[in-house]
Amino acid sequence: MTAGEGLRERKKRETGMRIWRTALDLFTERGFDHVSVAEIAAAADVSKMTVFNYFGTKEDLVTAPMMNHVGDVVRAVRERAAGESAVDAVRRQFLEMIEVRDPSIGLNDDPRSLQARQLIQNTPVLLQRASLAFSQAQGELAELLAAEGGDPMLAAVAAAQLTGARNALINEHHRRILAGESAQGVADDAAERTERAFAQVENGLGSYPGPKRAPQ
Repeated sequence: MTAGEGLRERKKRETGMRIWRTALDLFTERGFDHVSVAEIAAAADVSKMTVFNYFGTKEDLVTAPMMNHVGDVVRAVRERAAGESAVDAVRRQFLEMIEVRDPSIGLNDDPRSLQARQLIQNTPVLLQRASLAFSQAQGELAELLAAEGGDPMLAAVAAAQLTGARNALINEHHRRILAGESAQGVADDAAERTERAFAQVENGLGSYPGPKRAPQ
């Protein structure tokens, strides 16, 4: 039981975790499309209605933890201090998340989290849902930047660069951990990668990646 958590809250949290873990196991064993919510409910020893009370859709049974953080980049820019640039705000937020080993940025080698990540990667409907959510967050960021800067096109370019850098870093964390590295090992050089990624955004692409080579 966590500090300040009552018996009712603890039981509610434990029920949600049991449903989530049961769903992941069934999806991994049989495939997302071949498991019904009714089967998940039966295996978790709850009613079908209880599953939907905790998770609004079948897809949420896998993607809910990730969806809770889709808007982080928008919050970083919206809530930044006066005088702080959007690049600095997103970079600072990401570095702070590295410092605490935040699992939402991929610094998590818990088997259940890896299980969920692989399900998303291997299931088209889940991958599409995740892509749509991040695209919507990018659009929301573009609107926020346009309201400050006035040029919707340039705001859209900036939003794509900021979200792109952040997503590339997260994907790199996932890639390395799924390949067998520990979360701690990946976290050890995450700050350095973050500085390089956002430096490129801050400085602009310039001549990157250099002159195109002539065909051999």
